[in-house]
Amino acid sequence: MDTKDEKYLILEQYRIYSEAKEKFIERQFSTNRFYLIFNLVLLISTYMLSTLTPHYSPAIVLSIIGFAVTIMWWMNIDSYQMLIKVKYAKVLEYLETKLPEQPYHKEFVDYMEMKKKNNLIVFGDFQKYLTLAIALVYVIQFTYSITKYIELRLI
Repeated sequence: MDTKDEKYLILEQYRIYSEAKEKFIERQFSTNRFYLIFNLVLLISTYMLSTLTPHYSPAIVLSIIGFAVTIMWWMNIDSYQMLIKVKYAKVLEYLETKLPEQPYHKEFVDYMEMKKKNNLIVFGDFQKYLTLAIALVYVIQFTYSITKYIELRLI
């Protein structure tokens, strides 16, 4: 195989892997959208149950379920971020060493410089803060519901 064919094959591998990375990122956004919508529906349901019914046990159960789902969401974000960094970024950077230009490497260098200067809000970090905020709401709702449940039992 001559070098022209080899360069073409490397470029094709690079293109295919780059497209796979983009599809993977789109799937991550879809997954996050699912978790966000699920949590919003669950939070609204929990709130409605705790304010409209004198029995707080359904709100307690929904708070526990919501907290568990939020933990799964956090773990899912971590998994996607790890896979994107390792599976895609590393492979693409390796393939770039065999190409005349290295756009992903250049983007990563610029990204790291901006991150050092704190001029960059990382979407992955925002997602994690959002999951923490939602988990905190579930903990507050659980605490409130369990307190009200105990008060009702004592009366």
